[in-house]
Amino acid sequence: MKPTAYIPTLNGRDRLRLALESLRGQTLGCEVVVVDNGSSDGTEEMVADDFPEFRLIALDHNHGFGRALNHAIAEVGEGPILLLNNDVVLEPDFVSNICRTATDTGAEMVASVLLRDDRTGIIDSAGIVADAQTLMAFDFLEGKPEAAAAEAADPLGPSGGAALFGRLAFERIGGFDPEIFAYYEDLDLALRMRVQGCTCALARDARGTHTRSATLGNHSAEKYAITGWSRGYLMRRYGVMNSLTGAVRALAFESFVCLGQVLIEHTASGIRGRIKGWRAAGSMPRRQMPASGLTRISARTAIRERLRRLS
Repeated sequence: MKPTAYIPTLNGRDRLRLALESLRGQTLGCEVVVVDNGSSDGTEEMVADDFPEFRLIALDHNHGFGRALNHAIAEVGEGPILLLNNDVVLEPDFVSNICRTATDTGAEMVASVLLRDDRTGIIDSAGIVADAQTLMAFDFLEGKPEAAAAEAADPLGPSGGAALFGRLAFERIGGFDPEIFAYYEDLDLALRMRVQGCTCALARDARGTHTRSATLGNHSAEKYAITGWSRGYLMRRYGVMNSLTGAVRALAFESFVCLGQVLIEHTASGIRGRIKGWRAAGSMPRRQMPASGLTRISARTAIRERLRRLS
């Protein structure tokens, strides 16, 4: 069965146009649903006028990434769930290749290979990986040449920027956590699906390009506040601080990240966000860590990857 593609967007009309044009040109067509989070830049008019064959769900305000997608997925669509950011441009055979990987492997989650949009052939993300003790998460294969995807293992889960999910598996776990406004919701989803026995496969030939942090900006205080909230929330829900080793490693890494934001970006929004997220998870039940998919990421590797993000 052909998938239904869902694209959440907020004031990204020009980026969205490129994404929709790339979907229109796929060798395997799919239903397309644009979920507008209350844009004020003419997004609704552009979709209605220039892409009338695609479905538009217009929300009255910004519901965040996961909540908007949960709403759209419950309202319309069938078949596998294809999630795309509005700043992703797909190669013509992307949909065909990612669906073939799902069929061939039987995996309920399929990650794709997104390249940087600067034509360097460098991978931006090929899914997500996370540390088994601290849940420090990073984009799989980030910064490596495109050829590295050919022999790579499968990641923990797909990045929400370009991912395929089995609809039944997605619905069985309740979709995205509605408490997470944005960022790390794909990590949480992958963890919960792994606990239910789901697997992830990498579609090595499903390619696209990605413009990183096009909505909020790569180093904005607003983004640091939101990512900090999600980080604090997930650390508490998954009991990261319950073991001495995990607590020491997590605190060291979080301190490094937040100190970098203060010294380089002159903002403590990441610290405040982590505190708020930690408090929000206080009354919620603990979540189980999956038995498979997580890895061990050394402190040196974690710091190197974070410095790459700050550069």
